[in-house]
Amino acid sequence: MRKGILFFSISIFLFAIIYVGCRRDEPVFSEQSCQYPIAIANIVMTKCAVSGCHDAVSKDACAGLDLTSWDKMMDGDRNGAICIPYSSENSTLFLFTNSFSDMGPIVPPTMPLNATPLTRAQETTLRNWSDAGAPNAKGFVKWSDNPNRKKYYITNQSCDMVCTVDAATNLQMRYFPVGADGSVENPHNIKITPDGKYWACCFATGKYLEVHRTSDDAFVARILLGPTDSAAVGSWNSVTFSADSRYAWVVDWSFNGRVAWVDMQTMHWRQTYQGSSLYVQPHGSCLSPDGNNLYIAPTAGNIVYKQDITIPQLASPESIIVDGNSFVTHNTTVHLFDCPHEVLFSPDGTKYFVTGQNKDIIRVMDAATDMLIASIPVGDFPQEMAISSDPSTPYLYVTCMEDTTTFPGNRGSVAVINWQTNSFVTAVKTGWQPHGITLNDDQHVVLVVNSNYSPGGPAPHHTSSCAGNDGYFTMIDMQTNTLAGGIKTELSVFPYSAVYRK
Repeated sequence: MRKGILFFSISIFLFAIIYVGCRRDEPVFSEQSCQYPIAIANIVMTKCAVSGCHDAVSKDACAGLDLTSWDKMMDGDRNGAICIPYSSENSTLFLFTNSFSDMGPIVPPTMPLNATPLTRAQETTLRNWSDAGAPNAKGFVKWSDNPNRKKYYITNQSCDMVCTVDAATNLQMRYFPVGADGSVENPHNIKITPDGKYWACCFATGKYLEVHRTSDDAFVARILLGPTDSAAVGSWNSVTFSADSRYAWVVDWSFNGRVAWVDMQTMHWRQTYQGSSLYVQPHGSCLSPDGNNLYIAPTAGNIVYKQDITIPQLASPESIIVDGNSFVTHNTTVHLFDCPHEVLFSPDGTKYFVTGQNKDIIRVMDAATDMLIASIPVGDFPQEMAISSDPSTPYLYVTCMEDTTTFPGNRGSVAVINWQTNSFVTAVKTGWQPHGITLNDDQHVVLVVNSNYSPGGPAPHHTSSCAGNDGYFTMIDMQTNTLAGGIKTELSVFPYSAVYRK
């Protein structure tokens, strides 16, 4: 009997040893070394940052993405940031691991590649962490530490979002939802007040000028662009600020167009300038260097409007002929007219430039006399402009959105013009349908927003939560006027306008 009890006890002991020896313990990670919160580390470090995938050895074969630490993850990959704080819907870390259609877009190939997908609980943990800012193990949220950071702002029309991009790294930092009505309002033009305190965007199908602080991008106000909701509805396509940042003028691109005058101190609409055919399809706008006149480019005819804004009750605008010929009335169907899209003054204030989208030309006008100085042919459908004030790079950059001639097989180019000599320098192939453009004299680069809106453009790296192909931005090196290598950063759908915060 004792032998039987002894044998049974020994058997239990040996079984316990074998069980313990064969059991696989859960991996233990040091938050200090990987910097992820432990719940995220248990997902990323076991599913993603493994041999053959996104570790330091294998990353070059995996879009350059190293996930072995939170810092490395926040460095992004060759397409830019992969985890954008507070926005899982724009973070490829979430999109490429998600396999549940009710949780968001599913972007093939689902990661981990050729392995068991994340469970619903794991995906929920990842999404909630991203939407809470994707903090590291100490609770720090990337990009939250410098209110004076230099950055770019880019509107994404089809998604009602504004993307901010860090100027030092060219990584996407945040996506901010804009608009008020619950439907797509198409954030069109974005500008920064001259004092640098605010950014504001207007909407192609809306009724507000939306204002945010630049220090933390917090929402400040939605300014109704009229006395009532119904009166404010329009196609608001451009905004211009006074030099002291006190006032704004917002332009409604309608056939019987108008200009809303806004007080930026009280954040309220003051007056609307309009009349029967007073402004016909007005679009781009800018102030003269002395601040006395608002120049407006109408996308019909061959004129620009010159509006004296020193008079509280504005007189009718003066029509400045841009082609040097006799006055021709507006006609939106005749290709022979310039149909100006944008107007911009030179840094020295001696001249201004007008993009003629129907004649594929840049008109150079004398600021003192409003007379034509030069006409410079460029690619098809010239749109937006950016100009350098650095004497070593005296260039005007023009996005030619529908140019199919300069670079066969591609739609779009950026024309480079020496604004001092009024001469064409070169054209740069930046991407598919370049439209928005902004210039950074600090780093001698130009950011170009390639909208990639019409069919035929490059397939996006991933799909988004709103319909359509993602666009992207590229950079031009101003010192060589060539495309800066390695920069092609994906944005959301139909990116349109851009501005640089110095």
